[in-house]
Amino acid sequence: MNNELIKVHETEQGEQRVSARDLYKALEIKKRFSAWFDTNSKLFIRDVDFTTVKTGTVVNNGAVLQLDDFEITIEMAKSLSMMSRTKKGQDIRNYFIQVEKDHKALMSDPRMQMAMGLKSAQMMLDHKDKIIEEMKPKAVFADAVNTSKQSILVGDLAKLISQNGVKIGQNRLFAYLRDNGYLHKSGSQCNRPTQRYIDQGLFEVKESSHTNPDGSIRLTFTTKVTGKGQQYFVNKFLASDDQMKIG
Repeated sequence: MNNELIKVHETEQGEQRVSARDLYKALEIKKRFSAWFDTNSKLFIRDVDFTTVKTGTVVNNGAVLQLDDFEITIEMAKSLSMMSRTKKGQDIRNYFIQVEKDHKALMSDPRMQMAMGLKSAQMMLDHKDKIIEEMKPKAVFADAVNTSKQSILVGDLAKLISQNGVKIGQNRLFAYLRDNGYLHKSGSQCNRPTQRYIDQGLFEVKESSHTNPDGSIRLTFTTKVTGKGQQYFVNKFLASDDQMKIG
């Protein structure tokens, strides 16, 4: 727009905003800025009609001084202009009305709509590599678990977790499972799953028999994590802070 009285800028969402300090100067208000804004902003809603920002101004020694400012909507700017009850205020209000008309006309142009669509698509392309990289560990976890048809050892589960970004060894994983009630902590049942989680299908116990040199039979029990258990623990580590607690 020609003859720009006050700079109007757009947010990423396409909303128009004005600096409260720029409006204050244009209206030629005599009262101190902070006092003027504190009094008049009471009729408006923070974070809806205006938001707090910082603006820099160069002082006499060349240093940049940071001042409190506010980004305000066009509607609020028009209201503040009228509240000044001056000819200058009326002129500025009319200026904002024309700015709005020009903006609406521009946004209704099919060429502009296409340009906005292309801009949005370009932003998505610019971020796609980062998004893919962030999602990759979760996708690998899901694929590994979904394709698992067999139960695995706790040590193998630790390796699977570590390969996908959550570093943990077999001993620490065993400790985590014991501390959180998945495995028995002591006695003859130590490191075997508790009945609750066997019933839920997360673990199974493989029993094996061995013949001792004296001919007697010795039984051993091995804790294994089922496919359902693998899915359970993978999702738990991805969706919570458990990896921080055990890391």
